[in-house]
Amino acid sequence: MSDFTLIFTAAGSIVLLLVLVMKVRLHALVALILVSMVAGIAAGMNPAKIADTIQKGMGGTLGFVATVVALGAMFGKMMEATGALDRIALTLLGKFGEKRAHWAVSVTGLVCALPLFFDVAVVLLIGVVFALVRRGGGSVVKLGVALFAGIAACQAFLIPAPPPILVASQLNADFGWMILLGLAAAIPAMILAGPIYGSFVSKYVDVPLPAHAQESHLGENKGELPSFGLALGLVVLPLLLVGLKTIAARFVEVDSTAYNWLQFVGHPFTAILLACLSAFYLLGVKRGMSRESIMKICSAALEPAGIIILVTGAGGVFKQVLVDSGVGGALGNMLAGAGLPVTILAFTLAAAVRVIQGSATVAMLTACGLILPMIEHMNLNGAQLAAVTIAIGGGAVVLSHVNDSGFWLANRYLGMTEKQTLQTWTVMETIIGVTGGVVATAAMAFL
Repeated sequence: MSDFTLIFTAAGSIVLLLVLVMKVRLHALVALILVSMVAGIAAGMNPAKIADTIQKGMGGTLGFVATVVALGAMFGKMMEATGALDRIALTLLGKFGEKRAHWAVSVTGLVCALPLFFDVAVVLLIGVVFALVRRGGGSVVKLGVALFAGIAACQAFLIPAPPPILVASQLNADFGWMILLGLAAAIPAMILAGPIYGSFVSKYVDVPLPAHAQESHLGENKGELPSFGLALGLVVLPLLLVGLKTIAARFVEVDSTAYNWLQFVGHPFTAILLACLSAFYLLGVKRGMSRESIMKICSAALEPAGIIILVTGAGGVFKQVLVDSGVGGALGNMLAGAGLPVTILAFTLAAAVRVIQGSATVAMLTACGLILPMIEHMNLNGAQLAAVTIAIGGGAVVLSHVNDSGFWLANRYLGMTEKQTLQTWTVMETIIGVTGGVVATAAMAFL
């Protein structure tokens, strides 16, 4: 089958996915698996092998993501239920002051979203914005955009947030470099898209406090909340463990006992598990919470996580079909002839999928499947693969519009019209994505 036919199959599959999700209203899990089958048949795959590819894609993705997402969900829910996230938000607001509240909520979003899913982070933290507006601390748009920017930058570039850590694992990127390059991309992206752009656009887009904004209990019973040091320490713990592996492993011999233990302790599975256990004890048991209560918190966290895990796994199925059918290789051959750097290619592929079908996570996984055949023979090291991962994350968040659930989340929570959401949310996401693409491309030149 010609490269043109394979590329046409990929484009048609993505369009079909868009139609099934947006028009037919099929659940994303069903739509992704159905489109994967159609794409495999259209690309000339042996029908008898398509089921094996689906199993391989689902299993290969879930083997990593199910563990990370499940542990991360329990950790995040424990942080939220015990007031640890509230403490971080309150302390940052106190340090920055209400005049610089937009900087405080951006940093709050960036830090507190690390153990959470995007939607959950928005739901938990949007009350901070509403409380500040009620106290005369700024406009809904200025503070809302600042918060969304912090959360979105975290979810695009920082591990252990699920999307970037999943792509990094698929590409075999070095997790230590992921932390360094992720911070290098997320911090400027947050600043540009949040406090700076939020302050600018709020001069032209103004909305009243939405009617649904309930009274926030943030700040009540402050004495009962965990300390700021404990709350922040728990969030940072998995990052330190992963970073320790990368840094310390350079000073010990490969395959030595010390090296093997560093690899074990610094793996995301172990790092997030230790953070989870620490939260259970320090936030729960040590502060008088019963084991039954901790169990209920964990069970409640796993309910929404299950859907996210399955949809992400289905995205892995689509990615695997693109790889096994030869679509990724065909597109790689076409784009390779353009002579563009691999980070720009990765950014472009992710951006194209993002615009067409909406989901940033699916865009990341699809771009990963398309880029894998292109980089197989490039002998990229772990740091360079981390740069490619950052580029994919950047491309996967640009130009969010009406087919993205995040677009409607911002629209409904801030009470904006569709035009206002395009002026605020869409531009904010694009600034974050482009910043990540620039950082990844610049980093690639030096790695």
